[in-house]
Amino acid sequence: MGKHLSSFFNSWGKPILFWFISIILLIVADIIESHIFKNICFAIFGFSLLFLLISVFCQLSKRKWLKSIITLFLFGGTIYIIIISIVTTFIIEQEKPDNWAENLKIPKDIQISNPVDMKSINQDEKKPDSVTNKIVEKIEFQLYNSLQPGLYEYDFWIGKIESGTIYLKAFEVTQNTALSDDSLFETTHISVYNPTENIQKYGTSNHFTIYEGDWGQPYAARFEVWFKPDNGKKERKLFSKNYKIEGWMQ
Repeated sequence: MGKHLSSFFNSWGKPILFWFISIILLIVADIIESHIFKNICFAIFGFSLLFLLISVFCQLSKRKWLKSIITLFLFGGTIYIIIISIVTTFIIEQEKPDNWAENLKIPKDIQISNPVDMKSINQDEKKPDSVTNKIVEKIEFQLYNSLQPGLYEYDFWIGKIESGTIYLKAFEVTQNTALSDDSLFETTHISVYNPTENIQKYGTSNHFTIYEGDWGQPYAARFEVWFKPDNGKKERKLFSKNYKIEGWMQ
């Protein structure tokens, strides 16, 4: 491993090529608009910047001044562009809020629940005991407001079920628009298995995000609990429930 790393940094062009490829991946990720792929590409891009910095010191140790200056220029120029982009994006987002949910109406002819607010925000991010300790005798789903609007957690109670994975799908009620469908599986999936008839509770330990909408613009969303069996059988919907939610202020 050390031999490969040494070979990588001894070659002045390899860290620069890796940096260039990482930028191409970021462009592709922006076109695809997948949150998961974007996160992976950002991680690769972060490593590429680290490799550029290490390469600067490697070239300096060999007294290759011009190569070290060029590499440092690429590193510093990239950091400068990132800072300018972040500041510009922040200013634009502040001046132009997300109006996705502005004209959505909350139906009055269907049952819509409110997420339970977390009683306190601490390092454990524990759900309110008054809710998690309640006696549940049938299949049930409970949504919680997490740290800020647009961030949520959930609990799901179910009886006998084979080994598999549950996860959420979410839809705006009036137009049936899928919400954050490219990220919900990764952020809401939970392994389940209950060979008994007794109701057991399964819940998230971290929050997930609904990106559509903005703070102060509530709308109705249908949350569906889906089950993917480990035995390869067809996925099936276990439960659905409507909630009034807000989107994450991006």
